[in-house]
Amino acid sequence: MNAASPDIACASSGTEISWHGIDWAACHQSVRRLQARIVKATKEGRWGKVKALQWLLTHSWSGKAEAVKRVTENDGKKTAGVDRVTWSTPKAKMAGLKSLQRRGYKPLPLRRIYIPKSNGGQRPLGIPAMRDRAMQALYRLALDPVAETTGDRNSYGFRTSRSTADAMEKVHTVLSWKRSAPWILEGDIKGCFDNISHDWMLTHIPMDKAMLKGWLKCGFVETGRWFDTASGTPQGGTISPTLANMVLDGMEEMIERMIPSSTRKGKAAKINFIRYADDFIVTGVSREILEDEIKPAIERFLAERGLRLSEAKTTVTRIDGGFDFLGFNVRKYDGKLLIKPGKKQVKRFLEKIRAEIDAQKTAKQINLIGLLNPIIRGWANYYRHKVSSETFGRVDHAIWRRLWQWAKRRHPKKGLRWIKDKYFHSRDARNWVFAATSEATGKTLTLYRASDTKIVRHRAIKGDANPYDPEWERYFEERTDLKTLASLHGRKKLTAIWRSQKGRCHVCCEPVTKDTGWNLHHVVWKSLGGKDTRENLRMLHPNCHRQLHVNP
Repeated sequence: MNAASPDIACASSGTEISWHGIDWAACHQSVRRLQARIVKATKEGRWGKVKALQWLLTHSWSGKAEAVKRVTENDGKKTAGVDRVTWSTPKAKMAGLKSLQRRGYKPLPLRRIYIPKSNGGQRPLGIPAMRDRAMQALYRLALDPVAETTGDRNSYGFRTSRSTADAMEKVHTVLSWKRSAPWILEGDIKGCFDNISHDWMLTHIPMDKAMLKGWLKCGFVETGRWFDTASGTPQGGTISPTLANMVLDGMEEMIERMIPSSTRKGKAAKINFIRYADDFIVTGVSREILEDEIKPAIERFLAERGLRLSEAKTTVTRIDGGFDFLGFNVRKYDGKLLIKPGKKQVKRFLEKIRAEIDAQKTAKQINLIGLLNPIIRGWANYYRHKVSSETFGRVDHAIWRRLWQWAKRRHPKKGLRWIKDKYFHSRDARNWVFAATSEATGKTLTLYRASDTKIVRHRAIKGDANPYDPEWERYFEERTDLKTLASLHGRKKLTAIWRSQKGRCHVCCEPVTKDTGWNLHHVVWKSLGGKDTRENLRMLHPNCHRQLHVNP
């Protein structure tokens, strides 16, 4: 514990501290203790106790500090709401922290923006003001432990420590056997976020009703006009994914009650349910059982919540014909299940790469490589757990062809050999390597190839695993370590530093993971002669790094 910890205890009594004087380790531990108690009370069905603990958490200094930290360090930290205010300075963050008071709180309307959808349409997003975002993050800290404890076992979207990789591994598990169900119900909920019943949420979501009603009824502003929100939860709100998940939780249990897996009928029906956000699949032994029993039951379940299935996107297909789910194509070839990147997703990715290359006609080669590498690496990492090697090879060839056109266009009067020697080199027995050397640093940057990504089988999360339950603490630590090591693959120095710190930040002692991000800190500053050696470097959270430089 560092010297700032007394300030945490005194903060509620009016002691003035700075943003960089906050003891984040103490904050995190305080919040985690309350979340663990909420999990325990939820498992015991003591809803009065749950409500009391949620009140403690949402009125605690530590909870408020954690909430402000989350909304000021995520990807949307620079996106303002209708008040055009962002909290980008330590002073603004502290002022924002002190403003998180329930008494007299009234949320501002959302700022409506639109983002493009893959089908050419536009998806509406409601952007809350910064204060509203922080209040939602605060109440989500208290609601998430309940959602994780009561959620469906095979629900994977927008949940802590769960991902599409877990969902697709479950798909492989239930469909890969010769005796697996041959029919699939592909479900899609029409306008899920926009149509959820407010009355259902206010009746069934276990949280502060006044706060929830304020966020649901605040409306939105578009082209200077205010519009009412009669239903739905806004896409863009911090707490919205948790609310949407809790609305859909119970669908799996409902199906299991209809056809219990322990009975002879249940085993013969081969019913399995997998959901990611509002997309889900249900397996079955026949088209009839899915269309005549399962689908009507799901429609009744959704109707109670103000929702309905999309007729255009909800279909029953046979596994031999294949289906698309979460960007993957799932199909059996002569009885063997193969899960590959979907054709639409590959096409969309290559279109994005071509657009980036075409937009950089006059850019330096090294700048183009720096732009493309994170795009290619991120896309390849998403698909690296399934049968993707052949697709990666085709993608690499398509990118090479576009880069060759880019290089030839820049030098129409030069010979092909000259162009090849300038832009493409030989590296480790490989020819035609797109690489460039920085004039400033002398370092060479090489274009990342999708086929450089190693195919690794993902280890699926256990259905009952709860990241807020102390009983699962060690399990999640092991999963986090494996995930972080995978993200550091090939970066020997960083891996050695991370191992030497046992995966913990040198300042707050909390885990350094792919999700938290990190900065490299020089123990002896470079301005004082410090070197880039392993012994002189520490991995810190970005906020802890800033804190250390403010309070050396």
